[in-house]
Amino acid sequence: MTDPYLGRREQMFPQLTPAQVGRISGVGERRRVRSGEVLFELGEQNTRFFVVIEGAIEIVRPIDGREERITVHGPGEFTGEINMLSARRTLVCGRALGDGSIVVVDREHLRVLVQRDFELSEILMRAFILRRVALIAHGDIGLILIGSRHSASTLRIREFLSRNGQPFTYQEVESDPGVQALLDRFQVGVEDVPVVVCESGQVLRNPAIEALAAGLGLSPKLDAATTRDVVIVGAGPAGLAAAVYAASEGLDVLVLEDTAPGGQAGSSSRIENYLGFPTGISGQDLAGRALMQTEKFGAEVAIARAAVGLDCTSSPYQVRLATGEVVRTRTVVIASGARYRKPALAELRRFEGAGIMYSATHVEAQLCKGEEIAVVGGGNSAGQAAVFLSQGSSRVHVLVRGPGLAESMSRYLIQRIEDSSNVALRVRTEIDALEGTNGLERIRWRQLDTGESETRPIRHLFLMTGADPNTGWLKGCVALDEKNFVKTGAELQPADLEKAGWPLARKPDLLETSRPGVFAVGDARSGSVKRVASAVGEGSVCVQLIHRALREL
Repeated sequence: MTDPYLGRREQMFPQLTPAQVGRISGVGERRRVRSGEVLFELGEQNTRFFVVIEGAIEIVRPIDGREERITVHGPGEFTGEINMLSARRTLVCGRALGDGSIVVVDREHLRVLVQRDFELSEILMRAFILRRVALIAHGDIGLILIGSRHSASTLRIREFLSRNGQPFTYQEVESDPGVQALLDRFQVGVEDVPVVVCESGQVLRNPAIEALAAGLGLSPKLDAATTRDVVIVGAGPAGLAAAVYAASEGLDVLVLEDTAPGGQAGSSSRIENYLGFPTGISGQDLAGRALMQTEKFGAEVAIARAAVGLDCTSSPYQVRLATGEVVRTRTVVIASGARYRKPALAELRRFEGAGIMYSATHVEAQLCKGEEIAVVGGGNSAGQAAVFLSQGSSRVHVLVRGPGLAESMSRYLIQRIEDSSNVALRVRTEIDALEGTNGLERIRWRQLDTGESETRPIRHLFLMTGADPNTGWLKGCVALDEKNFVKTGAELQPADLEKAGWPLARKPDLLETSRPGVFAVGDARSGSVKRVASAVGEGSVCVQLIHRALREL
């Protein structure tokens, strides 16, 4: 297997010491294996963890009727990547290479091991992360996505797979020479795209995200009879922080996320002002690490499970999902975040995903390489997007309605925009019209002071203008402010508590809503600071308040 992290191979495939193997043996089962014995299959869920004592384990991947060897684990080495701590399906096969002996550890005992043994936790977690990164970089491991550059559904699936760290190969019908042979091979037509071909050979035509997530093992089956200690709605920085701290303190935690971990921060190309990362970190990397921490401590994370309602009158509370499922919980954390505000443009919906985009990751950067683009917005997200996209685009226009960026954007980003020769700031400017046939082809903007309009041949427009809270699913359950952000703590007025029937003698806690045991953190909360660090802080602080609520309920 080609290793893009050649200098870190010892960390990716470390050899455990006899003492370390002994500690693993204490929670596992030691047994003999015979040559050729299959230990796990491609696409298997809940795969066990294997450590080689004698002999070797060969890791292979079936491809085009043959097998490709990825690596061989010798004595002291172990199997697995990040699927060890989640329900994700395995991307490879493993079998004994010669007779030998191994230690077998089930998933629950492995999770206990990484929680309690800090030395092994560091070794195993680092190897798991690096192996998943290498699988993604390998290029031909994982499923195949056949799509079109003019298809909004194609972009939706590409973003979903990328942001969830799922390896895949992308074939575009307009440009890849071998795509027709691929279509013929799987008996699908161009009219069926996007088409997902799973490792097992299953073909999904324009699949819904929910079905795709279930097939990949990202969305476990939920037990309707179980009452959780806490259900966290939203896996952005605030929700993941709450999940990490709650699960590490022994609470039964379920996280519901409708798209991918990270929230708005997860779609950021690079975050440079987050404490502890002096060289910056991408939103996707930050979200991926936080997700692994969450799963390491035993929280259950369900992707593509959107909350559509909260029954505040029931005891315990009930969260209704778009799938029709109902989840019971003693406490709730509202961490559903916010979405970029959409301007009132006649053709906006038609071009969403076909030129209009709301995130700037490597997926979007590939689409507009070498082209002239525009970014609308004056906040940090817009600034990060402009700087990142300028590295591959011929020209980037930054459009803001205000007189400048100083009031809404960090100084370091303003300086980078000013220093970039191919980034043009256009103040007091707004989009007037969108034009195109199959996709966006031109945009027209207007200078608000002069009224002068200009049309540019721009096929990629990034909208990052303000934010509206994702609170529609609450449907009057908790008190909201005039902009529909959730009111908490001191912001709640006596009338709010009276309307909700607040039953306790004490007032709501700092992050508590008008319902006892229902909390709000991050961008969805009224008065919150819209920064990653503050969201993480609110999520972690919230757990102390959850403990208090659980004692009262």
